[in-house]
Amino acid sequence: MIRIQQVKLPIDHSEEDLYVKAAEALKVKREEITSLSVFRRSIDARKKDNILFIYTLEVELCREIKIPKRNNNISVVEPFVYEIEAAGEKILKGRPVIVGCGPAGLFCSLLLSEKGYNPIIIERGRKVRDRKKDIEKFWRDGSLNERSNVQFGEGGAGTFSDGKLNTLIKDRSKRGKKILEEFVAAGAPPEIMYINKPHIGTDLLRGCLVNIRKKIMKLGGTFRFEECLTDINIKDNSIYRIITESDIVDTNILVLAIGHSARDTFEMLNSKLELKAKPFAMGVRVEHPQKMINEAQYGKMAGNLKLGPADYKFVHKCKNGRSCYTFCMCPGGVVTASSSEKYGVVTNGMSFHERDLENANSAVVVSVGPEDFGGENDPLAGIEFQRQFERRAFELGGNNYHAPVQLFGDFKEKRVSKSFGEIYPTYRPGVIFANLWECLPDYVCESIAEGITAFGKWLEGYDRYDALLTGVETRTSSPIRIIRGNDFQSSVRGIYPCGEGAGYAGGIMSASIDGLKTAEQIIKTYRPLNR
Repeated sequence: MIRIQQVKLPIDHSEEDLYVKAAEALKVKREEITSLSVFRRSIDARKKDNILFIYTLEVELCREIKIPKRNNNISVVEPFVYEIEAAGEKILKGRPVIVGCGPAGLFCSLLLSEKGYNPIIIERGRKVRDRKKDIEKFWRDGSLNERSNVQFGEGGAGTFSDGKLNTLIKDRSKRGKKILEEFVAAGAPPEIMYINKPHIGTDLLRGCLVNIRKKIMKLGGTFRFEECLTDINIKDNSIYRIITESDIVDTNILVLAIGHSARDTFEMLNSKLELKAKPFAMGVRVEHPQKMINEAQYGKMAGNLKLGPADYKFVHKCKNGRSCYTFCMCPGGVVTASSSEKYGVVTNGMSFHERDLENANSAVVVSVGPEDFGGENDPLAGIEFQRQFERRAFELGGNNYHAPVQLFGDFKEKRVSKSFGEIYPTYRPGVIFANLWECLPDYVCESIAEGITAFGKWLEGYDRYDALLTGVETRTSSPIRIIRGNDFQSSVRGIYPCGEGAGYAGGIMSASIDGLKTAEQIIKTYRPLNR
């Protein structure tokens, strides 16, 4: 198979244009191309009057040709095959147990099930269908279910987000393609296989998760929803038993794919494993009109259906030395109430597949580290730091899970806003005007004010007076890392910390990849149960 990079075409091109461009690049006749597929597609919008799609194509020909050595854009590649051999010989003492049904736990479970390890998956939350009802009730009237919410339940926190599948990690082993293929097989749109910033959307992602769960069950995995890990038993520095609220399970393999909000689990583990506080980020959600973002990014081509809604990603190094950056940008989406504990307000962002709602939103966050919250001596200090500001936001919002909001122009002046401009909030169950400086550290607020002003120089209107800020965004990543070695095991043998909550990922894709990597370590060490 021949791969051709940097194939540029106007956005209104035809499928035949791809064949013509490929033939030109390879200096062959169009008729000699027997198959063509898109490996990658991105948008080049640097020239607003000439926006282009940039393709990487994979082509097969009816004859062999000589590939020019000096052309770095043309190469011969082998077809992708993700195949892991179950080569381990150690005997399992019971079925492997995976705690957490987010992306890491799900894909770890899938690979183990495919290879005959029959894992047990324990999840404190509910199945996605029931979870959706609990979340809708919370968004409607502020009735929080601490076990079933945006943070906990089937699919993890990513279930009620944008369903973004892009990642910045290097993936030389192509695990990412395996994950995308599984999502497509489970019902995701086929274009996620090649677009530069793939996303599924929360509406389609929920169905995909159900189908992946059914596949795991068919292969021998068992799901136990609404069941929480409460303790682990260790002997001779090895795991031999876990305890849940309703059962005792003997096992010598425990995968901790807990989410970043599993605070009670972190507290239980603190006396048993080596935990370390790690940096994270906190700030606010900012909303703008999606039409404004489209026009700023695409000019006169804004609104073209082939381009879809525009996004953005900004980073600014502040005068105080901190980084202020946008995070989890959701085109045409909503700001979501994402609390998992009573008496705390937490925000996140969510988009449906079409991304066709009026507002764009993104987190604008500022880096914080253990030195800011006393984490040098207390691994759990970051949790209490998050909790402190979530509770302040709860109080400012009226003690009913309404969120405090402020116009950016008023935020810079530390003044409570009195009315909305052209941008109305999407957060439910409701909002109240407040001074966000009262629910975030001063250095975070100073950095946000400086950062949004800087972003306005790169995207016209970003720093407009009525840009709407909603507080607070605190769950950007885990404040804790469960230390593991090169074999992916913790300080206790048989315990495998995995995914975002354990401190080794940051999003659906990287967490899923870490889940596969963890399963690979188990597979190469232990014999399958059904061999």
